[in-house]
Amino acid sequence: MPKQVDYESRRRRIAEAVCLLADEHGLEAVSMRDVAARAQVSLGAVQRCFRSKEEMLLFAVDHVGDRIAERVRTRLAASPAQSAATTLGHAADEIALLREEHRAEARIWLAFVAQAAVSEPLAGPLRTSYAALENLVVRLVTEATESRSADEGVAPPGSRNEARTLLALADGLTTHVLIGHLTANEAEEALHTHLAGLFERLSTTHPQETI
Repeated sequence: MPKQVDYESRRRRIAEAVCLLADEHGLEAVSMRDVAARAQVSLGAVQRCFRSKEEMLLFAVDHVGDRIAERVRTRLAASPAQSAATTLGHAADEIALLREEHRAEARIWLAFVAQAAVSEPLAGPLRTSYAALENLVVRLVTEATESRSADEGVAPPGSRNEARTLLALADGLTTHVLIGHLTANEAEEALHTHLAGLFERLSTTHPQETI
């Protein structure tokens, strides 16, 4: 009986190989042959999973985005009783990819972003990932606002603009850490300073709760 192949598992394995090569040499150096070697499968196996390099890269960028989003969801689910402001702070920490254990993932993500600037097909999935993150942050900002606005009569601020500002800051801090302009600690301090100002505008929980 022919051996059954788990193509979805193989596609994820190939996506991980793409990420490893992108981290080491950049996306321009990624070839289907090199990916096959790193994934320890045949070139034919890669070609059966993906019809082209572009299709392979599109799957890989979705894979990275899903991995980051899943880690954010896991972090938030770990402490369901925390305040809305604390939850927002934890989400921002995960999205910014500032910790040492996420440094490789940050390099991979920015490699995809750089390539997407000149590749519309690759830009599409990235826009989808950013939209999902933005919607999550909008929800968290709204929850933080509503935690006191009902009692104090405070009108909710522009949650969408606050979310976009926070995501842009997180991306910028990631880049500054990767090129050595800021240390991870300096970047985290800048992020927490921004969150403190956000919480003050929202009139919610004391900023120390986010750290």
